[in-house]
Amino acid sequence: MRAEPIYQLRKVKDLKDMMVQSTNLFGSRNAFLIKGKNGEYYAKTYIELKNDIDALGTALIDMGLKDKKIAILSQNRAEWCTTYLTVTGGVGVVVPLDRELPYNEVENLTSRAGVDAIVFSSKHRSDMLKLSRTSDIKYFIDMDLDADDDNNFLSLPKLIEKGESLLANGDKSYLDAEIDENKMAALIFTSGTTDLAKGVMLSSKNIVSDVISVCSMLYLDETDSGLSILPLHHTYECTANFLVMMYNGCCFSFNEGLKYIVQNLQETRPTILMLVPLILENMHKKIIKQASKNLLSKIKLNVALEISNFLYYFLKIDIRKKIFKQVHNIFGGRVRLVISGAAAINPDVSNDLCAMGVRIVQGYGLTECAPIVSVNNDRGFRHDSAGKALAGIDIEVEDIGEDGIGEFVVTGDNVMLGYYENPAATSKVLKNGRLYTGDLGYIDEEGYIYITGRKKNVIVTKNGKNIFPEEVEAYLAKCPYVKESLVWGRFDEESGETEVNAQVVVDIDEIKEKLRLNIISNDEVYKLIQAEIKEINKQMPMYKRIKDFTIREEEFAKTTTKKIKRYVENIG
Repeated sequence: MRAEPIYQLRKVKDLKDMMVQSTNLFGSRNAFLIKGKNGEYYAKTYIELKNDIDALGTALIDMGLKDKKIAILSQNRAEWCTTYLTVTGGVGVVVPLDRELPYNEVENLTSRAGVDAIVFSSKHRSDMLKLSRTSDIKYFIDMDLDADDDNNFLSLPKLIEKGESLLANGDKSYLDAEIDENKMAALIFTSGTTDLAKGVMLSSKNIVSDVISVCSMLYLDETDSGLSILPLHHTYECTANFLVMMYNGCCFSFNEGLKYIVQNLQETRPTILMLVPLILENMHKKIIKQASKNLLSKIKLNVALEISNFLYYFLKIDIRKKIFKQVHNIFGGRVRLVISGAAAINPDVSNDLCAMGVRIVQGYGLTECAPIVSVNNDRGFRHDSAGKALAGIDIEVEDIGEDGIGEFVVTGDNVMLGYYENPAATSKVLKNGRLYTGDLGYIDEEGYIYITGRKKNVIVTKNGKNIFPEEVEAYLAKCPYVKESLVWGRFDEESGETEVNAQVVVDIDEIKEKLRLNIISNDEVYKLIQAEIKEINKQMPMYKRIKDFTIREEEFAKTTTKKIKRYVENIG
């Protein structure tokens, strides 16, 4: 049974149609707030953005790029967004690339995709010079060049000027371009090394249906604004933040880097944020640490949280922003909604921030679903759940075990076309339009979704018990001395049992503070973590308990949404 939308919204056929409608509805409103080279902000309206899109699209078609693949390699910025909307609005297929990829992976992915042009920022110029000598890419378009140069690199601003001239002379090739909503519009490579990354093919219909589904469950309007912090090449940030903002006539601005998050929040004062748990958990940790410098401060914080919760939930009196004004100032003072995704957030963190008046809603999705599948919505939420299915999307649980846990299977207009040039991988997960996600969990009687882990990560004991590494890692994450952890099963030949093992990255600063020492030995660190794991084990049944652990010095390799790349870690 599909969920009904909370809000009725205007329909759009494709990404081109979305921008035409948004320009008609919100033309004079600001689409982007951009920080200039002088440190001052300036705005770009929806009309100005649409003019840039039409001009750039006309120029690209004039270059022979109709129906071709065009890659984008850049940090989050207005030109990234303009290029994305241009390509998907009538030129061809956009291929957003991870800006942190090493050169060899950029080379490999552009080759695999058959890219004809790449739009990039000057930060990648040296790599693009190398790529221009070794690849079949015809056009290299630099966002930061003022004029075309001797290396046959084209200037993006000059291309827009050229397109304006073509339009003025009656060229309507882009304006009149027909969009097939069911054809591939975006080719998204999933996180991983080049050989493991799959190319997810998303149509315009996939993407806009997901945009509308999100907006039908969470209220936004043209008075809202967002700050783009997560990488735009990831569908979570691209669909649920950038495109949702464009659909609703909101103003979108861009974070300059992780160390500038607080500064940019205070400069742009967004109302809606899209974040991953790691960022929220780090913010929460700093807030709690600052407010708990001594026993009296800690008591005051706990009392304030209890009072604000009681007044809000029982008496409908909201004084949270007044009590926790300093917390709201960190977020810029206007944030009303934070959507957390890409991994499960610690419910304690979500609960505390909500008690402080920062509303956190958690969702669930995957690139293959464009990406959002469920979210805690405006009619209810639970801190430990990924929410309910979006309107228009079916989520079922199949192959349910004795523990009530099975695999999530998704059906809807947001489900991908398939994996690019990989029919074998496609047939494994896509059957009769139904996507077998590989994610495990259950749905309760009220329709709330609970994710317990990934199918391929499950540890199975000889008695047939299933252990989800993510669940054990969540226990470890609550320990203040553990930065991050990775849990897996190791087969013990002597007992014939699969035992739970963990690698732990410790927070040395927290440990030094705890032990009140400036210099600590490895033995002292080990004993402290051992004691913590002993306490954690008491909270879990015998078969789930951690049998052995190792301390790791360097952090784990992660995706751009800060999830550990399990497959690159040498465990076993």
